[in-house]
Amino acid sequence: MEPDTPLSPAVRRAITVPLCAGLALVWLFDLVTHYDPQNRWSGWLTLVSGPLAAAALLFPARRPGPDWRAGVAALGSLALTVGLCGYAQISGSWGLLETVALLILLPRTARRVTRPVTAVTLSAALAAAVIAMPLRGSTTGDYLQFSFVLTFAVGGVVGLGCYLRLLDSRRARAVISVRHNERLELARDLHDFVAHHVTGIVVQANAALMIQETSPEQIKPLLEGISRAGGETLDSMRRLVRVLREDDHHSARPGELLTELERLVSAFAENGAAAALDVAPEVRGIRLVPEVETSVHRVVQEALTNVRRHAHGSDVVVRLELDRHSGGDRLRGEVRNTAPQTRAAVPTGGRGGFGLVGLRERVEAVEGSLTCGQTADGGWCVSADFPVLAAVEGSSA
Repeated sequence: MEPDTPLSPAVRRAITVPLCAGLALVWLFDLVTHYDPQNRWSGWLTLVSGPLAAAALLFPARRPGPDWRAGVAALGSLALTVGLCGYAQISGSWGLLETVALLILLPRTARRVTRPVTAVTLSAALAAAVIAMPLRGSTTGDYLQFSFVLTFAVGGVVGLGCYLRLLDSRRARAVISVRHNERLELARDLHDFVAHHVTGIVVQANAALMIQETSPEQIKPLLEGISRAGGETLDSMRRLVRVLREDDHHSARPGELLTELERLVSAFAENGAAAALDVAPEVRGIRLVPEVETSVHRVVQEALTNVRRHAHGSDVVVRLELDRHSGGDRLRGEVRNTAPQTRAAVPTGGRGGFGLVGLRERVEAVEGSLTCGQTADGGWCVSADFPVLAAVEGSSA
């Protein structure tokens, strides 16, 4: 899965509900603490500032962003502290809910605010607001001790936020690297297939030169073949003209996709697992551009590798069929495995890895789409669809 992928509604709900319940209990603690039996409230500001800080933490909308929320919460808390201790000359109490809300908001700010300077500034403001909050009660030694203890809490949550920010940065760089490598790999495949087409063009052109005097009626079919091959080559080059070539790669050769897939499935079955290749009859009569052939090969290869790593003992079916229900012919490839006999530590499909990230980048580069997910029987399914050029009677994929 990608770093910027948002949490699913179920996961977000599983996090938000306990957090709201915990903050509500903290607010009840503040309510009991600041209640005066003489029907007076000793710190009504605390009962207001705490929910406001919690609202800045839990507000569901994406706007305002984390930087605005952190800034408003920090400035509001600091203004209240300065107003009570300085200008108003009032010694008021400070609440636990506001402290907890700002302590949770602090690592979120350090992690999610994009600009480093802004993140550092807002984190420092939130830290100062938390540490200075006990001064609302008094400037005596007891309240200064609370500030001293909160200093350690602030340091801990800031360290946590910085650590999570570092992990996010590393993961983002890893995703970028995987995507870049996939583009380079596809470009290297493109180089091979362009060379294959250009060789055919040269051969047909030389044949046309040789028979132009003796068999002029055969010139037109040769020129049509040259035009068709040149058009396909240009289409391939336009998709990935800015990528480079790499060495040491073995992929499907032009026109031998089904042979290569049979080889992949057979090699997978040699490990003792049941594997089958199911090819619909109409698939054998379609034509694919070279980079689509290699992408289909790569999808099957990556899916079988994930099954071998994360779903030991699963049975696998690789299926190719022609989809005629989406406004045009599309080749649909699917790799489906049953539930593993022994559950691996990492879920089937490679949660947290980058194989599917690069695979999706490769498929989308050739105008395809990729989906993957768990099946009802506990297995895993990787499905992709690709554009089709045309049908040629008696040809293979």
